[in-house]
Amino acid sequence: MRRVVITGVGLNSPLGNSYDELYESLKAQKSGIEYVPEWEIIKDLGTKVAGRVKNVDLKAIPRKFRRSMGRVAQLAAVSTGQAIADANLTPEMLGSKRCGLAFGSTMGGNETMFEYMPEVQEKMSFRGQNSMAFLKMMSHTVAANLAQMFEIKGRNLPTCSACTSSSQGIGAGYESVKYGMSDIMVCGGAEEHHYLSAGVFDVMAAASTKHADEPHLSSKPFDEARDGLVVSEGSGALVLEELEHALARGAKIYGEIIGYGTSCDGAHITTPSREGMQQVMETSLEDAKLKPEDIEYINAHATATARGDIAESHATHAIFGSLTPVSSTKGHMGHLLGGCGVVESVICLIALNESLLPKTMNFKTLDKECAPINVLGENTEKDVNIVMNNNFAFGGINTSLIFKKYQA
Repeated sequence: MRRVVITGVGLNSPLGNSYDELYESLKAQKSGIEYVPEWEIIKDLGTKVAGRVKNVDLKAIPRKFRRSMGRVAQLAAVSTGQAIADANLTPEMLGSKRCGLAFGSTMGGNETMFEYMPEVQEKMSFRGQNSMAFLKMMSHTVAANLAQMFEIKGRNLPTCSACTSSSQGIGAGYESVKYGMSDIMVCGGAEEHHYLSAGVFDVMAAASTKHADEPHLSSKPFDEARDGLVVSEGSGALVLEELEHALARGAKIYGEIIGYGTSCDGAHITTPSREGMQQVMETSLEDAKLKPEDIEYINAHATATARGDIAESHATHAIFGSLTPVSSTKGHMGHLLGGCGVVESVICLIALNESLLPKTMNFKTLDKECAPINVLGENTEKDVNIVMNNNFAFGGINTSLIFKKYQA
C-alpha cells in the first residue's frame, strides 16, 4: 500500500492559531477556557465557560467567498489556507483531479440558523431573506465552501459526524491516498462558538457548571472531581500526501499516518460503549500492523463527562494496560466538537516532533470507577515514534488514528 505523510498543518484553537503557538501553549501549561458573560442572559443555561478562537481576521477572506460562509466555514477557510501554504501546494496541484477534500463539522452555521428561522416562522414568508443563508447552514457547508474557495476539483467527502467529524475526515483522506484514489487530500474539521452546542450538553447534565469564577478549572478529564465537559470552538486542516509525491517536490514532512479505524457501536444513541471504543482501537492497530506495546502515547478523547471517561478508560486499559502514557488535552481548551480530532492530531504531531507528551490539565486523582490507566498529570519530555489519537461521537461513532515519526 502507498505511504501517507502529512505535509501541511493549519489550525485555529483556544490555545493558539498555529502549530508553534499550540506547542508553546502546551509547554507552558496554559488554559484556553474562559468565562462567557454573554451567556448570562440565556434562561436556565448552567454552563458559562467555553474555549474561543481569538486574533483571527476572518474578514481577510475575500467577500465573494465569505458571503456564503458562517463562522464555522470561515474558521475552516483560515486554517485550510494555512495548511495549503505550509505544504506549498500550487493552484495546479489543488485543481488536479488527484487532489481532494475531506472535511466536516457537527452542524452548519448555528448563528445564521438562529437569525434565519425565527424570521421565516414569524412572517411565514421567505421574502427578504438572505439568499446565502442556507449555504451557511447546510451540513456540508464547510466542505462545499472550501472546495469553491481553493478550487479543489477532486473527490469531496463531507464528514459530518459530530465529535468525530475531523478525525473521520483525516481517516477518509488517509484511505483515499493509501488506496490510490488521490495523491493529495486536504482534511480536517471545524466548529463555531455558540450557546446552542453548550445548551445541548447542559440539558443532558453533561456540561461543566461549577467553575465560572475559575474557568481554567472547568475541564478535568478522568479526575474524580470532574463535573462535565466544556464546549469550545476551533478548526484545523492537514494536508495528506502520498510519500513519493511529497518527496518528488521536496515537501516538508511532519509525520506519517499508518493506521486508522472507524466503527459504530450499533447500540445507544448517546451512552458510550467501551466495547465499541475497544474495537476501533484494535482495528487501527490491525490496519497499522502493530501490537499494543508499539504505541508510546495515547491522546484520549476523554471529555470530562462521568460515563464517557469511565468507558474510555476501561476500553484503553483492556488493550494497553497501565503503562502506556495517556492524556486528554480537552482539559486545556475544552471540547472542540467537530474540530477536536484534527487539533488533537496536531498535538500528536507535536508529541512526535517536539518530544512533548502534554499533561491532562486539572488531573489529580483518577476516578475510582475508571480503569487504572497511566494518565499524565504533568508534562513529560520523551522521544516517541508511534502515537494514537482516539475520538468518539454521539450515535456511537468511533475513530482511532495512528501516527508515526517520519523515517525515509
